[in-house]
Amino acid sequence: MSSPNSDTRTRILESAWKLLEADTGGTVRMSDIARTAGVSRQAVYLHFPKRADLLTATTRYLDEVNDMDARLAKSRSSQDGIERLDAFIEAWGGYIPQIYGVAKALLAMKDTDVEANIAWTNRMQAVREGCEAAIKALADDGQLTSSMTQTQATDTLWTMLSVRNWEQLTRDCGWSQDQYMDFTRRAAHRVLLTV
Repeated sequence: MSSPNSDTRTRILESAWKLLEADTGGTVRMSDIARTAGVSRQAVYLHFPKRADLLTATTRYLDEVNDMDARLAKSRSSQDGIERLDAFIEAWGGYIPQIYGVAKALLAMKDTDVEANIAWTNRMQAVREGCEAAIKALADDGQLTSSMTQTQATDTLWTMLSVRNWEQLTRDCGWSQDQYMDFTRRAAHRVLLTV
């Protein structure tokens, strides 16, 4: 049985998630989240002293609810670099549609909202670390192109897997998720692998 404290924390996180997905580019305030969760602002601040803490915790809560660790298991246990690269592209690229609402809200807020920027940067750094692990596996296997350093290859993969690129191709250009995934995998192979 969960404690009232964890129930309150979960309600706050779910309310923040709901408000961020419904957001149209404005700032989601702590008072809005408290009202939606049915708790006082003080209760929100007891669980999350800073708004950046709450926004970051909300993105991590999405990862927990959507079992991101299970999605990444294949990549993390891969025995070779190409397998790890493909598994990471599959895990992250396939996850973007599920977190797009929250990601879009944070993207809209991050340039004018320091705390949203902190939350966005924190979570995108985690994606970069996954890209870095995939690139290191390629390099360790001698499968990484010689035309890039590991840092440049990590930067390239991280950019290829950005939420903005996914949005451009699927939302603006009308690609299906399958088309996006196939293209991204093939493009990563062409750019990152030895010939």
